[in-house]
Amino acid sequence: MPTYAELQEQIKKLQQQAEAIKQAEIDAVLADMKRKISQYGLTAEQLGFGSGSKKTARKTAAGKEVKVTYRNGEKIWSGAARGRKPQWVLDVQAAGEDIEKYRVS
Repeated sequence: MPTYAELQEQIKKLQQQAEAIKQAEIDAVLADMKRKISQYGLTAEQLGFGSGSKKTARKTAAGKEVKVTYRNGEKIWSGAARGRKPQWVLDVQAAGEDIEKYRVS
């Protein structure tokens, strides 16, 4: 029966092997993606990367446009006084973070 230390060493070696295999797979995927992007002449916008500008407005269910004031990745909030705050805002505030760090310039 192997000792704890021997098992830890085996785990370390397996993790290193896994990382090497993962990197080889990533390299193959990237090479394939680059080939297809070139072959089909795809643009950053078509791939969903856009020009880097983020939307600063959204529409309500009634179709009225509301300015986005706060953004956390894909999660947005207008900061308006109507209705409840989104859960992500409540979570940020509960964690003691300053919501202002998520303000859209």
